[in-house]
Amino acid sequence: MAENAPIDTTPLSPIERRNSLEKHLQTRPDTQDLKDRHILLDTNAAPSLQAAAQELERQRATDSLKKGLERRPERDELVERNILPDTSAAPALQEKQKELEKHMRMNSLEQKLQNRPKPDELVKDGILGADENPIQD
Repeated sequence: MAENAPIDTTPLSPIERRNSLEKHLQTRPDTQDLKDRHILLDTNAAPSLQAAAQELERQRATDSLKKGLERRPERDELVERNILPDTSAAPALQEKQKELEKHMRMNSLEQKLQNRPKPDELVKDGILGADENPIQD
């Protein structure tokens, strides 16, 4: 819109005003649509009581949340029950930390398997009996 556009200040005739009002009333959204869009309150209470009813509902929700938070288990209990991870890393890094720990366990296990004594050495050291050699099965 242009900044210097002239403003029409001519008065509307009563007929034009009525036609304009009728046109706007015909396109007016219905009550249920206004309630669905949270413009009108969806209540049967008298308008003078609607504010009080809304405040009571808000207070009820607040009380319900407070009770829920009071019953909320402590972090240590959630860690103990394996609901929360036992880590102090940021949530964005926890997945990478978990993956790193998994790879470290895999590498450790692989290294231990490679350095594992042979059955012949276990028999020689007296850990296994000669008849317990798993390779001879």
